[in-house]
Amino acid sequence: MENPSNFHVQLAKTPADLVAIQRLRYEVFVVEMGANTVEIDHAKGLEQDTYDAHCQHLMLLDLDRSPDRLEQLVGVYRVLTQKGADAAGGFYSATEFDLNPLLKSGRTLLELGRSCLRKSYRGGSAMFYLWQGLSGLIVKEDAEILFGAASFKGTNIAALAQPLSLLHEEYLTSVDLRPKVLPQAYVSLSQLEKSQIERLTALKAMPALIKAYLRLGGGVADGAFIDQNFNTTDVCMVLDIKKMSSRQKSIYFRKLK
Repeated sequence: MENPSNFHVQLAKTPADLVAIQRLRYEVFVVEMGANTVEIDHAKGLEQDTYDAHCQHLMLLDLDRSPDRLEQLVGVYRVLTQKGADAAGGFYSATEFDLNPLLKSGRTLLELGRSCLRKSYRGGSAMFYLWQGLSGLIVKEDAEILFGAASFKGTNIAALAQPLSLLHEEYLTSVDLRPKVLPQAYVSLSQLEKSQIERLTALKAMPALIKAYLRLGGGVADGAFIDQNFNTTDVCMVLDIKKMSSRQKSIYFRKLK
């Protein structure tokens, strides 16, 4: 069981830290979820790509587990700034979504991605601590809008009809900040009539990351992207920091005051 009092969040500082991160991502995205891309190093058990070198990597450590960093690492988050995106040739999400509404907003963007937790840490407070650790980066980068792809496991749209339809019905982000899945890959979120949506069933089917965005007042972009390489169905989540409630800000930013 997790012991939040011994959680520690920090940025990756060394090449060894990045290897630990890529190994955890391999466990989750490759072994559990079935991802398979040309950049994955199966021999070393590393889920990696060209964006890693341009990102900051947030690490959630459980200091109770072991003195060994590989064992301590229980959660990760990858963060890409506009400067990093310029160096990488664009934001990762732009491979799936038209980000023009965000890029043209003139506001400071922070892309979040590759979020995952060890299986035994899901459903508890671990995601909360990752987001609280993220608040330091938000302040440091003076970020105004957080966004990024969030994934449902599997590519069967019919099986995901409930949560996708609820996102479309209740959580579309404002039009001026609403990306859209690239035309050639567009799949509508609206799979069911409003009367067919079972709200509690839909919410239970949503991953912790998507729920975290929604709790903070975030919304979803237009459409779903079927990622065959990662065996996932992706949506783009958007969070306008200025629209967060004072209560949420007090919870997630309290350590910074």
